[in-house]
Amino acid sequence: MKKELLLLLLPFILNAESLKSLLEYADRANNLIVAKDLQAQSKKSELGSSKNDLYPTVDIGAYYKRDDKPNTFFSGTTYAGYAKIGYDVYVGGRKENALKQKRGALKSSQFDKEATKNAIELAIVQDFYNLKSKEATLNAREEASKAVKAQLKRVEAFLKASLATQDDVDRLQSAYDSNIYRIESLKFEIFSLKKSLELQVGKSIESLDDSLFIKSESMAQELDNIRALRATKGSVMDSAKIIDSYYYPQIRVEDTYSLYGYMDKPTFGNAHIEQITNQNQLLVTLNMRLYDFGTLSESKRSAQLQADALGEEIKYKTKEQHLQQELALQRIVTAKLSIKSAKSALKSAKSAFITITKKYNSGIVDNVVYLDALTTRTESQATYKTACNNLELSYALYYYYNANNLEEYLHE
Repeated sequence: MKKELLLLLLPFILNAESLKSLLEYADRANNLIVAKDLQAQSKKSELGSSKNDLYPTVDIGAYYKRDDKPNTFFSGTTYAGYAKIGYDVYVGGRKENALKQKRGALKSSQFDKEATKNAIELAIVQDFYNLKSKEATLNAREEASKAVKAQLKRVEAFLKASLATQDDVDRLQSAYDSNIYRIESLKFEIFSLKKSLELQVGKSIESLDDSLFIKSESMAQELDNIRALRATKGSVMDSAKIIDSYYYPQIRVEDTYSLYGYMDKPTFGNAHIEQITNQNQLLVTLNMRLYDFGTLSESKRSAQLQADALGEEIKYKTKEQHLQQELALQRIVTAKLSIKSAKSALKSAKSAFITITKKYNSGIVDNVVYLDALTTRTESQATYKTACNNLELSYALYYYYNANNLEEYLHE
């Protein structure tokens, strides 16, 4: 019988997912994490564009021009091709600050990706242990249902022999039906949690293996979402410096070499007038903003206010992290005490149930006492399993708010 049961359960055992494997898969398959990674790649390309903006530019072009009323000394139809090289000699530090701004935006995007990944991993951990607790409660309920059903059949047999009353049967039937309803409700809750877990992980899940966190102290670091805010603030401040650069002189040098061709050369005195066939033009421009009715100054003020707002948000998030770290430590202490209490209660409930079952079968106590003992044992089993899962979840929250990688603290 045991071998047959093992063969039936073997596919589920082989397909059981550990928490670590789920987290590793989610890092690759979760759509939100993939989206954040693509955004970071986009910011990296923008940074590359800013780096290339420091170098000279090279342009080529051509044109065709036809005048209906050409000048006597110039051709009516002209075509040309040209190549131009240009370089910004001085732009008030605009390009350098733009490069810094893009670097800050890239850092912010990378930290944001890590923050999103960590938040999703924590959500997966929470769903995982909540699901394990629900499954433990379901198993306890199903075990209790089998016990009630067995007693119901026994009392029904006694009723036929006039050794029990209809009231005894009805009471057990009510307890059995109530338990079946609770089992179905738990199955729906498990189904909902499982679907939520599958969405976050990015694949279907057959069954879950037991997974435990390493119980140790960890070094606290700043959360990635705070780091992202700091990088964004720096990027905004660099944007303000870019605005300042427009008040400085803008010096640009361009050198253009052109080749010209003509379809109808003009003549004078039966002789062709020579036209320019090539030309090299050097152009140096100097530009400086003197007055713009406060347009740039208001833009700078807007950037500064945005940076100040980010600074306040960083202060709040930092305080929040410290608060959550303290709560996480206290949560671990509470979870350990809860396990100790639940273990003692379970031991007592199991012992009492065995004793009361013997008395009930001997007719010493009635079914009310039996059902109370069964309920106590069922709830104690579920409470103990839930307490154990809460301890694991408490450590996950502790590592998360210390900005540690959850995968690294999971047993293989």
